Amino acid sequence: MSTIAAPERGRPRTRLRKGAGLGLLAWLTGIVFFLPIAWMALTSFHSEEDAATNPPSFTAALTLDGYREFFGADGGASPWPSLINSTVASVASMILVLLLALPAAYALSIRPVKRWTDVLFFFLSTKMLPVVAGLLPIYLFAKNAGMLDNIWLLVLLYTSMNLPIAVWMMHSFLSEIPVAVIEAAQIDGARLPTVLTRIIAPMALPGIAATALICFIFSWNELLFARVLTGVVAETAPVFLTGFITSQGLFLAKVCAASLVISLPVLAAGFAAQDKLVQGLSLGAVK
Repeated sequence: MSTIAAPERGRPRTRLRKGAGLGLLAWLTGIVFFLPIAWMALTSFHSEEDAATNPPSFTAALTLDGYREFFGADGGASPWPSLINSTVASVASMILVLLLALPAAYALSIRPVKRWTDVLFFFLSTKMLPVVAGLLPIYLFAKNAGMLDNIWLLVLLYTSMNLPIAVWMMHSFLSEIPVAVIEAAQIDGARLPTVLTRIIAPMALPGIAATALICFIFSWNELLFARVLTGVVAETAPVFLTGFITSQGLFLAKVCAASLVISLPVLAAGFAAQDKLVQGLSLGAVK
């Protein structure tokens, strides 16, 4: 019996060591990803001369000059119009994407249409075209339609760009919802809008939150279309950030300060929805 009990006692220790090793690996990975953000935050509080030293100085004096210049305290342009434009474009496109993706995912997962796999592949194929390849036709359309430097043009573009990803994500989330629950609601007289809003949406809330956050991040970080199709009125935050990069003079501290401020909405949204994000991303992972 002793030869059988020894392996039994050794298994918890082996699992404990394996769990500790995985936990240590996770912490190291997190630190590696966090270090660039920490370095950017530290650099943003340095003067331009200290930020440009090589090797970098960890004990340099701290200053708020980079943030003062970003917020226009020294007579520069104010970032608030650009931040507001990014917020409007990201939030409005995110809402439109969710309104369109939920019924589309319902038709492709719970009540599948004919050749639904071909439909999903078509959605995915739209992401295979390089963004720059469609830049000229979109620019000519916007110019002829009088929509250049218009924030609602970006809303339409971001909606069309994020909709295929949202449909794919929502399809995997809705596939986990028991069909019997929906059939029971329909037997009780619930119509499709009621099923979508009162049955499916609450059950798929983690997946919806994850989809919304990813669409918000993609829209907030988009630069190419915003750079080409906007000017002064509809300028977004990433475009405003590029204005600090010059061919003459030092700009590293100002860019780090601007990058940190512009990243705060995304970081805050991710932190606020982290529990829903984890549940949503793991909802369709295991059958």
